[in-house]
Amino acid sequence: MAFESKNLSVLAYANNFTLWHYTTTEADVTGAGFFNNASTMLRVGDLMIANLDTDGTPDTQFYVVTGNASGVVAVTAYSAGE
Repeated sequence: MAFESKNLSVLAYANNFTLWHYTTTEADVTGAGFFNNASTMLRVGDLMIANLDTDGTPDTQFYVVTGNASGVVAVTAYSAGE
């Protein structure tokens, strides 16, 4: 299943930072270009809470937008140690 814009929503916005929420039946959203269709909204440094695999074994993960250039978006799992 591909990215669905209806499942991406803003939770908070302040000082050029956005906290997003995304829900999907996918188990992984870090694949190349998964969020490309949202490239005009997502900025490097934004944080995303994702509810994954909602029709299987549900999981919640945090992601950081680590790249967004020429319409290509990259997200990486958030790690408190980084």
